[in-house]
Amino acid sequence: MARIAGVDIPEEKQAWVALQYLKGIGRTSSIKILNTAGVNVATRMKDLSEVEIARIRELLDKGYSVEGDLKKEVNLNIKRLIEIGSYRGMRHRRALPVHGQRTRTNARTRKGPRHTVAGRGKRRGVTK
Repeated sequence: MARIAGVDIPEEKQAWVALQYLKGIGRTSSIKILNTAGVNVATRMKDLSEVEIARIRELLDKGYSVEGDLKKEVNLNIKRLIEIGSYRGMRHRRALPVHGQRTRTNARTRKGPRHTVAGRGKRRGVTK
């Protein structure tokens, strides 16, 4: 099993699909990397030689931030937004949707399970 950027790449998949197992590499960039490295896109990973895998590793090291470096970069960007007090930073701090989605309904994934509000429920229809 080939290891690229600390990730086990599946051998039975085609090269362009297998490269997408790396965080930060999608369809377009995986095809671009393989074309630059001179590797056939449809080749299975088990059929690649060590030289071709080394070329792919080299291209990834030079031009792409993947896995741990990418995660660190994204987290630093979010911390910077929070520190400067921007609107997006405040939304991150409060664990609310950042990109303008509605929160009156939905947004349960981001907000978590529902919290009951005091003064609601059984007493609502009761008269004194």
